Amino acid sequence: MSTTAEFFFKYHGLGNDFIVLDCRQSGTDIDAEFSRWVCDRRRGVGADGVLSLLPSQTGMARMVVHNADGSIAEMCGNGLRCAVKYLVDHSGEKPERIEVETGAGLLSCTPVYGVDGVAEVEISMGPARLVASNLPSGASGQPFLDAPVPGHSGLRGHAISMGNPHLVLLDQPLGDASRLGPELERHPGFPERTNVEFVRVDKDGLTVVVWERGCGLTEACGTGACAAAAAAVIAKRLPADAWLRVTLPGGDLHIRVPSDLSDVRLRGPVSFVFTGVVPDLPGR
Repeated sequence: MSTTAEFFFKYHGLGNDFIVLDCRQSGTDIDAEFSRWVCDRRRGVGADGVLSLLPSQTGMARMVVHNADGSIAEMCGNGLRCAVKYLVDHSGEKPERIEVETGAGLLSCTPVYGVDGVAEVEISMGPARLVASNLPSGASGQPFLDAPVPGHSGLRGHAISMGNPHLVLLDQPLGDASRLGPELERHPGFPERTNVEFVRVDKDGLTVVVWERGCGLTEACGTGACAAAAAAVIAKRLPADAWLRVTLPGGDLHIRVPSDLSDVRLRGPVSFVFTGVVPDLPGR
């Protein structure tokens, strides 16, 4: 294991919790073994993932998302809000906007300030892609929309990439997440595994439970909320170009999906939890 970051900072977005490591000075990322250890809720600090902040030539930092199982995610909406709060609150300034480099590209973030620094962040999440290499459409060249899920009789889904892959199941019982999530995460149609959204469409928004790739059930998932909202707009179940409520187990996010899917916006709260020192483990 390798990192020179001594202090860690823990944050959460609607209960989706992350350990932030500021590695901008060393430029050295952590490895999978360290991520698994530090995320362990009994033997480590405990978190859904680790956010490594590395140097960037285009943004305030480059965010690398390490899942609790040691894998790397291209993007995480709740994690990005946590990273923004750390970066801004420790900068001594109150910028109107910052940009952060992610695996899904350079994303623009607008902090909203409260008495304890950044209280909420609005993020330009980029496009909702229907054809991408990490979706079934990468092989077929055709969008996978309200399509039968092979190997699962009666199950239909929308495959959408928010930089990371998602299988959105509209009108699927929320209680099925723990049963179907582990199998669908590893569906062969998704070459890099997938996040799975179980969605109830309400009159004024969505209620969503997400099985996150590499994490399992979590309190909230920002990219999952965006993918679910995009699927509902594509299916004409909810309007485009309007702020939509997406209720997750940890609370509400608000998502706006343009009719052309070009720039999905996410708005939600973020909170600091505590800080500590990473122990000097052998081999770290």
